[in-house]
Amino acid sequence: MSRLPEPAGPGPDGQHAWEVGELRWDAFYLLVFIAVLAIVLVSTPGSKAVAGTAMALLIPWYLLVGRPLWTGGKASRARAAIYVAGLFVLFGVAQSQNPEVWFLAFALAPQFFSFLDSRVAVALGIGLNFFAAALLVARYPSASTAVSAFGIAAAGGGFSLFYSAWVSRIIQQSAERAEIINQLEAARAELAAAQHEAGRLAERQRLAADIHDTLAQGFTSIVMLIQAAQAGLAGSRPQAARQLEVAAQTARENLAEARALVAGLAPAELDGGTLPDALRRLSQAPGLDASFALAGTPRPLPMPTEVVLLRVCQEALANVRKHACAQSAAVRLGYDPGAIRLEVSDDGAGFDPAGIGGGYGLRGMRARVAEAGGTLTVHSEAGAGTRVTAQVPA
Repeated sequence: MSRLPEPAGPGPDGQHAWEVGELRWDAFYLLVFIAVLAIVLVSTPGSKAVAGTAMALLIPWYLLVGRPLWTGGKASRARAAIYVAGLFVLFGVAQSQNPEVWFLAFALAPQFFSFLDSRVAVALGIGLNFFAAALLVARYPSASTAVSAFGIAAAGGGFSLFYSAWVSRIIQQSAERAEIINQLEAARAELAAAQHEAGRLAERQRLAADIHDTLAQGFTSIVMLIQAAQAGLAGSRPQAARQLEVAAQTARENLAEARALVAGLAPAELDGGTLPDALRRLSQAPGLDASFALAGTPRPLPMPTEVVLLRVCQEALANVRKHACAQSAAVRLGYDPGAIRLEVSDDGAGFDPAGIGGGYGLRGMRARVAEAGGTLTVHSEAGAGTRVTAQVPA
């Protein structure tokens, strides 16, 4: 005998069905017991004392031995076997004295499902009914009694098989739905984390662009204006020239600070490495067989340009993973004399770019590249893979 496997997860209140229904099962068992005991006490067959005593012993047997099997954790084989044997013995003694005790099977058979495997529980439930039928025939031996008793037992057994299959299907569906809910919750948590990270990176880039376009450019203009003023003085006013030199030095220091802030707000993938290194790491990320190739001689690029190419590669590879069903992909970075060219291709399902009008990812990539003064092209056909090419001036 083995315990039924635990369900996939608890309900909304954190409890499993058996835990929620403990008191309800107790109440059901008590009501059936009281009803059957009342019938036994008012009917005449057999010894009321023997039948009543056997039935009375079922109460402590259930409370002290049976109920802990399914409320106190995993049931041992030996303890489950002892409880089932005791049930059959006490039920058999009471049933041998009064056939009306058979109604008690409505309360006894469901108990098997709480701590035994469903197949074993069904077999024991059917066995209990045929045991009662045999005792009835033994008390009233006749062909009509045998046909009636075993017919009722067979009908009850057939219903038990049907009911067990139906309940098992419900349990299976509940477990599957619980697993789907867990997956949805995990996906929602991942999406929230990704959105938070995307927002954080977007804010970093916005701040870097603002500093570059305002403070850094302003300090550069101040330095140029001071240098022009110094050339105009040409040594005629030494004091003013010295003050201008101090102002120029202050502007250069602040310009250096502004550039340091821009560099510090750059994407983490570019920290401590070059653009080719960052793209190579992206292509080696798990989840896709991607290769990286470099053409031309790498050279320093403005940080905004590197950020644009990095984000285009990230978005293109993300689209490959999510939509392309590709076996492999390739990332190529080329340093041309007047431009930088990035190409991401795959051997996936492909699509019709004109037919879908471009999704949010494609529109975002085009907008990024356009802001950098470049162009982005997409070549794809159904079943022939996709190639995304971004080219920016450098």
